[in-house]
Amino acid sequence: MAPPASALLAGAAAVTAGQVPGAAPAIPGMFPNMFPLASGQFGGALPVMPVQAMTQQATRHARRVYVGGLSPSANEQTVATFFSHVMAAIGGNTAGPGDAVVNVYINHEKKFAFVEMRSVEEASNAMSLDGIIFEGAPVKVRRPSDYNPSLAAALGPSQPNPNLNLAAVGLTPGSAGGLEGPDRIFVGGLPYYFTEAQVRELLESFGALRGFDLVKDRETGNSKGYAFCVYQDLSVTDIACAALNGIKMGDKTLTVRRANQGQIQPNPEQENVLLHAQQQIALQRMMLQPGAIGTPPTKVLSLTQVVTEEELINDDDYEDIMEDMKIECGKFGSLVNVVIPRPNPNGEPVA
Repeated sequence: MAPPASALLAGAAAVTAGQVPGAAPAIPGMFPNMFPLASGQFGGALPVMPVQAMTQQATRHARRVYVGGLSPSANEQTVATFFSHVMAAIGGNTAGPGDAVVNVYINHEKKFAFVEMRSVEEASNAMSLDGIIFEGAPVKVRRPSDYNPSLAAALGPSQPNPNLNLAAVGLTPGSAGGLEGPDRIFVGGLPYYFTEAQVRELLESFGALRGFDLVKDRETGNSKGYAFCVYQDLSVTDIACAALNGIKMGDKTLTVRRANQGQIQPNPEQENVLLHAQQQIALQRMMLQPGAIGTPPTKVLSLTQVVTEEELINDDDYEDIMEDMKIECGKFGSLVNVVIPRPNPNGEPVA
């Protein structure tokens, strides 16, 4: 039996109004294509996520970077503006004009943020910003915990472009970026008048540095009295910490330790290297005192607490120590003589 004409007219009116019989009524304020129906389906169809939204979700882990060490005053807007600005400054934008940052989430309690970039390539370029100064302090830039390297490899470059202009934002390749890992050293208690060159000279007594950062006030450019470094030869990390920690520099006392843990004592096989390092540090301390540059040298330099009495008893050890002292002292000028008093044969110390 054919349906009445009134029913057909009602159905036609519904279609004319843009509604499919059996479909959910339109919701005010919702875009028509937000929940499109699957092809060939009508009443009771499940919502299908748009292709663009699916792509964004699939690539989000590779488009976000973790930013740690934020100041308490940081907010979503300042973080987004800052990273969009520095990305443009270093030439890291690859997705066209506009801001590289599309979203920021901040955990104020733990002082970190997730910064979402427009593209996977821009997120990889942002990884080169590790150690950049934001609101007066260096921040860490890392991959988030949900980053999947194997999946990300198919989405775009996983490493920063090597041609980025990091100098435009005060960074150098390998300097800040090399300041991470378990062998990162914190150097605190530095006198404020120490220059970057003087601190480097002190630290390089133990070997070449892979990364170095003397933290400075963003407004004045003056030292904040602490620095971070990583040695190229990681085996000297504990030696440098043990030799430098507790040394008095002017009116300050150095605190030198691994940045992520307490002080570690050197292994027994490192003791000889430590002895040599302490000798060199004792000499350089004189060079780093205020006004030392340009003052006339003294004729006699006295070093204390360099060796123990037990190390001076054995003749062979004594000759080795004497030779080492001549070599190290000779690095600073013409050496006239070295005297290392030895204990008396009966064990009594010599003044």
